[in-house]
Amino acid sequence: MAEPNIPSFYYLQNFLTALLWVQARYADLLSAEELGFIREFQQLPQPSQALLVRMVMRKGEHFRASKLHYAEIGDIHQAATPLCNTGWVRPDVELHLYEVLALLRKAEALRAFDLPAGPRSPSKADLLPLLSSDQPAPKTFQQWCPLVDDLVYSLTINALCERLRLLFFGNLEQSWAEFVLADLGIFRYEQVPIAEESRGFASRAEVEQYLYLWQCRAAFDADEPIEAILAQLSGFEPTSAYLNSRHNRLLFKLARQLEREERLPEAVAAYQRCGHPGARQRLIRTLEKQHDYHAAHALALAARQTPESDTELQLVERAIKRLAAKTGQPRPAARPEPPAGRIDLLLPREQSQASSVEYRVREHLHSDDAPVHYVENGLINSLFGLLCWEAIFAPLPGAFFHPFHSGPVDLHEPEFRLRRAELFDNCFAQLSSGDYHNVIRRTWQDKYGIQSPFVFWGLLDQALLDQALHCLPAAHLHIWFDRLLADIRANRTGMPDLIQFWPAEQRYRMIEVKGPGDRLQDNQRRWLAVCAQHAMPVDVCYVQWANT
Repeated sequence: MAEPNIPSFYYLQNFLTALLWVQARYADLLSAEELGFIREFQQLPQPSQALLVRMVMRKGEHFRASKLHYAEIGDIHQAATPLCNTGWVRPDVELHLYEVLALLRKAEALRAFDLPAGPRSPSKADLLPLLSSDQPAPKTFQQWCPLVDDLVYSLTINALCERLRLLFFGNLEQSWAEFVLADLGIFRYEQVPIAEESRGFASRAEVEQYLYLWQCRAAFDADEPIEAILAQLSGFEPTSAYLNSRHNRLLFKLARQLEREERLPEAVAAYQRCGHPGARQRLIRTLEKQHDYHAAHALALAARQTPESDTELQLVERAIKRLAAKTGQPRPAARPEPPAGRIDLLLPREQSQASSVEYRVREHLHSDDAPVHYVENGLINSLFGLLCWEAIFAPLPGAFFHPFHSGPVDLHEPEFRLRRAELFDNCFAQLSSGDYHNVIRRTWQDKYGIQSPFVFWGLLDQALLDQALHCLPAAHLHIWFDRLLADIRANRTGMPDLIQFWPAEQRYRMIEVKGPGDRLQDNQRRWLAVCAQHAMPVDVCYVQWANT
């Protein structure tokens, strides 16, 4: 593939595109400062625009002029002058000791602070604790380092640019690099029609709430006291489903950490505030840990009546069995699991264990007449993604609001399937009519390489696709796809490692591989039970090594 011809100022054009996109869709939410920045930025000389964008896209906010080398910009000081005039960049910001040390090479730092060089000189990492004992006050770079012939330019608009990035992407996980990766052809995205009214935030309050949650999460990552973060969130009331989901996710992380630290009463209180999937089950477990068996048992019984998912039901039923004896209740009868088939293999141990046990089993069972593929979760997810491409990427309001979505924003929300019910019904109808072969093949050809939350392009080659469509019954695909849609987050994993086809007989079997001492995980047990329940051929292969 030929290298793409990227213009010199590609990053500047991308930034301008984002600014105009935000201005067109969020003008009513932008502050006077943000609107002024967008207007004034477009009036700057091109080298000044380019330098500002280069700085915005780099880490940090302080940059030595000698490190800003860009051939297309030319003289950095000349480009920086208009930026300094606007106040967006300053050449005289007072820096703390740790900031100036981060800008200096070790030899420069030793000279600046009159420390001896040589083999016994302190490492750069030791300089901060060594020098900070005097608690020096912040100073400009020139005051810290009068002998260093350089200038430091400091960004003053990082927060503003972060807000604009948030408005464009709808999150702060994605960065400006998305443009570059798309320009280079590394990532390709489905071109979903996006109306100007499609946007990630409906009000300025939602933007501020997102930023507030982001700051609270940053505080957690920085190991700040959990009780302080919970206090900050005590009166927080999300104004959208998206923010409510992020709020609950953060509460779950906080509660989980409290549980790990054995701060059980605090963990219970945090779990009770939390609506994140899995929070109720962890609450049951935490109540049990603090010996509040009756409360844990009562909550488990209630959860069994209205489980949020198969995952919760599996864990809750296990908890009820444990708690029955502790509360004097009769032990419930075990729910029988349909048995999967069993394969026992004794394989020679190789000197080099470079290949995994799954690949060893694949090589052992593979033949020209019965090929075996290592697919794990990739095959079924991919077939689902190809058949239901139009439903997944339907341009529904709020599902897509910028060009770099790998999937719809509401993919893991409970309403995802309901909002597209007719579209998914049409896709599933292809399974009944037999047209799904053509639909899947056409999508595989037309969309190859485009980002998808389901399709594993690196796995699904022509041979595997042909064998799968030839050997997998439509009825089995329907069951798998229906289960995927019931709980995408939980059910897209746990599928068997291998699949073996007998093309001449138009049949298949799935194989879950377990090495010595390995056990089935809960999500694997659930998938095996579904397959066995519907008489789908599935085996568990237990491997032992010879000469051990």
